[in-house]
Amino acid sequence: MTVIILANCPSGLRGFLTRWLLEISPGVFLGAPSARVRDILWAEVRQYSGKGRALLAYQTNNEQGFTFESHDHAWHPIDHEGLTLIHRPSAGRPTGETRTPNPPRQGWSKAAKRRRFGNR
Repeated sequence: MTVIILANCPSGLRGFLTRWLLEISPGVFLGAPSARVRDILWAEVRQYSGKGRALLAYQTNNEQGFTFESHDHAWHPIDHEGLTLIHRPSAGRPTGETRTPNPPRQGWSKAAKRRRFGNR
């Protein structure tokens, strides 16, 4: 079983993939091509994806029973003691940057002022 997920890719690439795979949802392709055809399809996806992103997941003979690859995606597969996991970067800050908390604001909130003094 092979699954290819496309995001922001050209429609021509989607049409190309429908020759071998079934599009079960927009940008989600499912099928059971041979390993050779799967590798050729993935090479084409990587070449013609433009500014889009792509994910490939397929069955294999390992502990998890599947493996996956990504192209131009912020989440990357990494090997951790024989298991393939997804590394997700922290949201909102570049890698390696430490977070400094914002100090609390001083004074009354707008809601507290309305409760205390009414809507004037």
